[in-house]
Amino acid sequence: MDKWQRRTVYYSVLLIGSMLVFSVLYQNGMRIYEGDPKTFLHSLQIVVETFTTTGFGSDSPWISPEMNVLVIVMDLFGTLLIFMAFPVIAFPLLEDILSTTVPKTVNGDLEDHVVICTYTPRADVLIDELDSWGVDYVIVEPDHERATALYEDGYRVIQADPDSTSGLEGANLAAARALVADVSDQVDASIVLTAQEIAEDILTLSVVEKPDRAPYHRLAGADKVLSPRPLLGQSLASKVTTSVTSELEEVVEIDDEFEIAEFPIHRGSQLVGTTLAESGIREQAGVNIIGAWFRGEFETPPDPDATLTNGTVLLATGRGAQLEQLKDLTRSGMRRLDRGGTIVVGYGEVGQTVTDALTDAGAQYTVVDRTDLEGVDVVGDASEPETLREAGIDEASAVILALPDDTTAEFTALVARDSSVDVEIIARVEESQSIPKMYQAGADYVLALANVTGRMLASEILEEEDVLSLDQHVEVVRTQASQLVGKELGEARVRSKSGCTVVGIERDETVVSDIGPEVRIEDGDELIIAGTNDGIQRFTELYT
Repeated sequence: MDKWQRRTVYYSVLLIGSMLVFSVLYQNGMRIYEGDPKTFLHSLQIVVETFTTTGFGSDSPWISPEMNVLVIVMDLFGTLLIFMAFPVIAFPLLEDILSTTVPKTVNGDLEDHVVICTYTPRADVLIDELDSWGVDYVIVEPDHERATALYEDGYRVIQADPDSTSGLEGANLAAARALVADVSDQVDASIVLTAQEIAEDILTLSVVEKPDRAPYHRLAGADKVLSPRPLLGQSLASKVTTSVTSELEEVVEIDDEFEIAEFPIHRGSQLVGTTLAESGIREQAGVNIIGAWFRGEFETPPDPDATLTNGTVLLATGRGAQLEQLKDLTRSGMRRLDRGGTIVVGYGEVGQTVTDALTDAGAQYTVVDRTDLEGVDVVGDASEPETLREAGIDEASAVILALPDDTTAEFTALVARDSSVDVEIIARVEESQSIPKMYQAGADYVLALANVTGRMLASEILEEEDVLSLDQHVEVVRTQASQLVGKELGEARVRSKSGCTVVGIERDETVVSDIGPEVRIEDGDELIIAGTNDGIQRFTELYT
């Protein structure tokens, strides 16, 4: 029984009870004070007429003051009940009639889809990935208001309990490609158990907050248990360790020598303040810049006149030695292992992963957290300048914000930037929408947990599509393009039309990496393209 039904029952009990009570009082009052006995049915009629204001006074005038007082009370009480009926019954009923009705089940023809339990900001990233590959999905959302809002926004959603058999059957789980459980560690395990009752063969993915709980989800029947927070911590730490070690991390290999990698431009780099055209990257390193992130926004192809700043991230292709040369160009000449340590703010799951990576790289670091835990060097609030000064921000080369709350992280970034104009600020946020604000607050590099989780899920689900995810931002895909056979790349204008870049061609089991506008596509060629979700979707529509 929902809230409106309970209110209706309570109101009905009050209405009927008060009518019966006033009928008894009226019948006895007429007999005792007026000397004019009436039947109970007649008394009930008078009460109904009084309450509904459809006609009253047929027994008037009343001589006794007691009966006049009783009739006045009935008039007032009846009017009160009428006004109560509007907010209790009429308005909710009208709202229910006019409101959007969210379906409880999906169309029976829906199959090979992904069942997502339930909606989170992380689901948006996954849905974007699925849409780009033409894979259907359905969200199982128990909350009525959220389900209604999603339905009105165009999402494919049903209102149902995701850890109930009826809810998953309503999502047609038996015909689905995969199920994603991403609510909480305990609820996710319950969803997985329920899914096993309906369809044991369905790929089941569960997202855990704490990695040590992963074995219980596998025991429940999950095929894949994902823990995005450690990966997020490793990605954040890599922005420091790639500038203080000789190893090149986060590389996508196209063949044994040809690779794709991303390079954040650090404060103090000789590239800061130059444009792509002026930077001399092509001449000095020999790499091909196929894309760039400017304050969190990815551009491909990048504008040659775009100014490179600290925090700009370059996406480049080339041979190993060429990429190493570009890495040297993006690094700060002042950064060394023995100078300027890293301050890690927040010592939760992400923060601990960051420190583990820094330890492996031999980098110096100081941990700041509000709680006095083992491994915490400075106990205090990092949004206070005094705490950051105690942690050594004046000499630090980088600050990694591993805080779980976006608002707190944004304010801490403002304080850190005000405390040091030269320190490099690397931050995590929970939701993608917080990325622009974090850059505005002074961060040099920002990575969202929602993006990491969504891309991890998509990578597992779309594994058969041969998708390679580069640092959870851009995809590298191998595909054939029948519409390009016989055409030169310059003639086809692939970059301008699709937003994707052809970074290599696999021909006769050999990868051709020297790609120019004069290269002609031959029958049987497998193109290696890089681009965003939308770009890859446009490429697929235009050329495959």
